[in-house]
Amino acid sequence: MQRRKFIILLAGAALIGPPTAIAQTPKVYRLGTLTAGAPMSPASGEAAVLIGALTQRGYTLGQNLTYEARGAAGKLSQMPQQMQELKTANVDVVVTVSYPAALIAKSSGIPTVIATGSGDPVASGLVASLARPGGNVTGLSDVATTLSTKRLSLLKELLPQLRRVAMLWNKGDRGMSLRYEASAVAARELGVIVQPLGVSEPDDFIEAFDTMNRERPDAILMVSDSLTLLNRRRVFEYAAERRLPAIYETDSLTREGGLMSYGPDRREIFERSAALVDRIFKGAKPADLPVEQPTRFLFVLNLNTAKALGLTVPNTLLATADEVIE
Repeated sequence: MQRRKFIILLAGAALIGPPTAIAQTPKVYRLGTLTAGAPMSPASGEAAVLIGALTQRGYTLGQNLTYEARGAAGKLSQMPQQMQELKTANVDVVVTVSYPAALIAKSSGIPTVIATGSGDPVASGLVASLARPGGNVTGLSDVATTLSTKRLSLLKELLPQLRRVAMLWNKGDRGMSLRYEASAVAARELGVIVQPLGVSEPDDFIEAFDTMNRERPDAILMVSDSLTLLNRRRVFEYAAERRLPAIYETDSLTREGGLMSYGPDRREIFERSAALVDRIFKGAKPADLPVEQPTRFLFVLNLNTAKALGLTVPNTLLATADEVIE
């Protein structure tokens, strides 16, 4: 009788099999993005770079990775609700573009990676320090002082007589105001007079242009955020009409018709943001992940725009460009 029971138990165990044979449901990681501009489509642009870099690390959209994109398209009052939607979607990490997005994400308590557009994260209070951020925020830092000095030196090489630069920035964005202040300090150290043209809404551009009409600058430096980017065509057209050289912070603006740009390689920024997201997915805390700084920078020059402005670009400047658009 005992032998029969033993045989039955043995047969049952064989049918069940070892515990490791039971199928495991793969964990699904949830990524969100929040921007002051348009929502970031995963199929193109910087979101595609972000998703692609995560794919290389073993995350596949639609399998073990979900993606939720929210963007205010300049209507910043919508962002708290959009952040709440990301919380409701149970995102594990949110990647932000712009200081307002980073600030709202920080207040949510969700692990946050600031990709770009947030200014100096220490000066703005987003993190305690670059080495030990504390809280729920890490990411990539602005290097505005270094970049501003370089942008102004490029303008000076193009225009040796450069004396006055009009600086356009969103004065309602603390991150961009900090970037403007760093640019203004760099200009004064180079002996350049700053014409401050802070804007906070689209109608303010009319006043800014009127100011430049009354006191003509030698060149324009535009600080990029959702407001100035949404009104970039107006700046392009004004600069073309008044034959004013202008330098921008991102290469996309030069490809759209701006004269020249110098700034971090945004592909690198989103690839490195993906690396930070990966570490958070694997259990790291943003508080323990040092804020990084860009290492690759692009100088792009639009020769067609230069010719339309009647500018002769020195060969030395052409030689230093990473890309010349003809």
